[in-house]
Amino acid sequence: MRSAIIILGGLALLGLFTLAGWRFGGGSPGLATAAKIFVAIWLVAALVNMWIGVAQAGYSVAEEFPIFVVIFVIPAAAAALVWWKSS
Repeated sequence: MRSAIIILGGLALLGLFTLAGWRFGGGSPGLATAAKIFVAIWLVAALVNMWIGVAQAGYSVAEEFPIFVVIFVIPAAAAALVWWKSS
């Protein structure tokens, strides 16, 4: 359940980035830039989530890595779609 909430949070954050990119970036170029910035920030957020799982929850890196991949890839794929559609 926690992973689903984090993924939904990532998609909501992508929506905010997309809105800001569209509003302040002048349309398509702003959307592409927003998607690129989102992917970088989301990678850091997913790594922090993985670190919390390893350091505080007591999971091993091998146990936490597949969860990291799912948490990162779903919003990043949506960002790649935004990037692709805006180019």
